[in-house]
Amino acid sequence: MQNFTAIKSFVFQYPKTIAVITVTGVGLFGVKKWMAGGVCRSKASLEGKTVLITGGDTGIGKETAVDLARRGARVILACRDMDRANKAAAEVMKRSGNDQVVVRKLDLASLESVRQLAKDVLDNEERLDVLINNAGIVSCPEWKTEDGFEMQFGVNHLGHFLLTNCLLDLLEKSTPSRIVNVSSLAHEKGQIYFDDINLEKKYHPWESYSQSKLANVLFTKELANNLKGTGVTSYSLHPGVIRTELGRHMWPEMPLWKKVLFTPFMFLIKSPTEGAQTTIYCAVEESLQNESGLYYSDCAPKTAAPQGLDDEAAKKLWDLSAAMVSRT
Repeated sequence: MQNFTAIKSFVFQYPKTIAVITVTGVGLFGVKKWMAGGVCRSKASLEGKTVLITGGDTGIGKETAVDLARRGARVILACRDMDRANKAAAEVMKRSGNDQVVVRKLDLASLESVRQLAKDVLDNEERLDVLINNAGIVSCPEWKTEDGFEMQFGVNHLGHFLLTNCLLDLLEKSTPSRIVNVSSLAHEKGQIYFDDINLEKKYHPWESYSQSKLANVLFTKELANNLKGTGVTSYSLHPGVIRTELGRHMWPEMPLWKKVLFTPFMFLIKSPTEGAQTTIYCAVEESLQNESGLYYSDCAPKTAAPQGLDDEAAKKLWDLSAAMVSRT
């Protein structure tokens, strides 16, 4: 009773303070819900279907795997770190109640590794219904892939370009099937440096990342053009700003004052489960079956940046990418 009286007294003594705190709390909750974005409402079953997810051992890749496994899919996690991948697979099986979750080795910084995975899938899988090109790297230093390509372009685009092309026959055999490419809003700031694709003249981590994410959008567009009438459809998407380890190369390089400013906003950005929703939507939403080559955000179609709608650039990038992977 004394506690209640004390609280009542405080409320009447500081009504403006209480009002400000209440309004601020409600406002932050509203912003948090808004930032969480759309939710995939589809109840589609994936019984008898096979899904391959690159980078499915962490972040939105793992959350996507849990959802699709719950729908009954056989899920292949294609990952670089096998120890972590096996732990992730065990977690996915436990959370989904589906033991049809397997792990395969994939290092997207090695085109030989990409080819080995593709051969393994072609030799051992009867079908492939959904390919989710999810794995990526953000804003890393000026590193090179095993084949000598700039790391972000190599991992985020070239590795997935080769993997997708190696698996196209199996995808066509399994129609209707889908290819989902996880891009980013960063594509809006990107351009394809056709005369310096590895950014050897002047490297900047964010320009490299933006180029690779634009490449995902253009790749999706050209896939749709090339696969028209086959029953294989393609989708690119922005998952949102998410609390994952993807930005591990950005945080150490960030000035202290930026870290101080950014830290409070960590509360507002998406969780991996929230960030996975648009990937899941593109993989299962029934109404998208006759759509292909489009870009999505928050479980809805969105117009890509003008440079992501350029048919000539999409074809030019495809030809350049094919030439680059064929040389290794």
